[in-house]
Amino acid sequence: MSNKKDFVHPYIPNSVPEVKKEMLKSIGVKDIEELYAEIPDSLRFKGKMDLPEPYLSEFRLKQHVEQILAKNQSCVENISFLGGGCWQHYVPAICDEVNSRSEFLTAYAGEAYEDHGRFQTLFEYESLMGELLDMDVVNVPTYDWSQAAATSIRMAGRITDRHEILISDTVAPDRLAMIKNYCQPVMEITMVKHIPETGLLDLNDLKGKINKNTAGLYFENPSYLGFIENKGQELSDLIHKEGGLLITGADPSSLGILRPPSNYGADIVCGDIQGLGMHLNYGGGLAGFIASCDDEKYVMEYPSRLFGITKTSVKGEYGFGDVTYDRTSFGEREKGKEFVGTHSALWGITAGVYLSLMGPEGMYELGETIIHKARYAQLRLNKIPGVRAPAFNSSHFKEFVVEFNQTGKKVADINSALRENNIFGGKDISEEFPELGQSSLYCVTEIIAKEDIDHLINTLERIVLRGRS
Repeated sequence: MSNKKDFVHPYIPNSVPEVKKEMLKSIGVKDIEELYAEIPDSLRFKGKMDLPEPYLSEFRLKQHVEQILAKNQSCVENISFLGGGCWQHYVPAICDEVNSRSEFLTAYAGEAYEDHGRFQTLFEYESLMGELLDMDVVNVPTYDWSQAAATSIRMAGRITDRHEILISDTVAPDRLAMIKNYCQPVMEITMVKHIPETGLLDLNDLKGKINKNTAGLYFENPSYLGFIENKGQELSDLIHKEGGLLITGADPSSLGILRPPSNYGADIVCGDIQGLGMHLNYGGGLAGFIASCDDEKYVMEYPSRLFGITKTSVKGEYGFGDVTYDRTSFGEREKGKEFVGTHSALWGITAGVYLSLMGPEGMYELGETIIHKARYAQLRLNKIPGVRAPAFNSSHFKEFVVEFNQTGKKVADINSALRENNIFGGKDISEEFPELGQSSLYCVTEIIAKEDIDHLINTLERIVLRGRS
């Protein structure tokens, strides 16, 4: 007869059999299976999960995880031309210094009777973003651009009391998926076509789709594919004429040289602040912003936190706190516009540090540098036989589509060959946008040096010409 004891997992709390037994006894349950009785039998897994044996010591577990992590290849030891919503920008050391301080190191925005220093830093962030966007009201960051866009669309629906949204068909596919998931229960989504030669929105298609139930139009400028929409005012006039709102997604790093969307009539602007002092963090440095004018009908539709400044009972002192806190799910959950959980407040503080360090001139120099370097890369790429860059006949910022259709090679194979030369090639978009064929989205930021671009070109030439007679 076996005296084998039940296995006690070293990393799961309360896994000791005696502790489990006592817990079940205290709630009046004889067997843990009683707690799962409501789950249909057909949905319950009856077998044993195919998992490796656990490491019984913390040291061996740590060693195992470190061996796995050592396989990662990052942008530190490789040149990266990847973008698509998460970009490698320069991060000043002070950004890391401030956001690692104990009084800030949390995603939470703080509570009403504490964290007054955090309230002020978030107010400063909102003020700096407001100046950059030329908007009056900016929220504490949401999870990412996708949530910010989806929430902006829901806001437009509530403001106009309409239930249809028009969206450019060049929007980021993963962002569109989240928008659909978030909005379709209450809003109908209609896609607006782009002009194949330029990528710009087709105004004729837009005119035919605007109707009395249209809450607004959402497009991104610069677009996911990098081109700059130059008919913002026309789009604004068309949607406003029918009583809808213009919602524009924007990359803050472009606004040192591009007109902010508010200047051509955008009612709500959203985007991501990842490029403002955040590392890539394996895709974890994202944080979305929403901005609008200081109009009560807009302010009252924000589901996320807003911080304002006010006088206190002490002469000469000011306080910082929530604006109409009761409109949020934090204040009155059942009356909140939408449910909002943990914010990316830490990244808002980081972006505030970055913007205060850069200033208007710094943001201008950033945008100008990116424009020049990206253009140099396009000109060099165009000289490679069979390669076309950019694929759209429009102005671009930071990102652009590179076509490899005439090379006879697949983007996946080209990128694999580039990896062998310590280069991350552009994002393969041949499945996201099949009409573009074998194409990839290349990104050039301020940290990419001329030597990096030249290395890319020389390597691509060898890859593309390999096997040709």
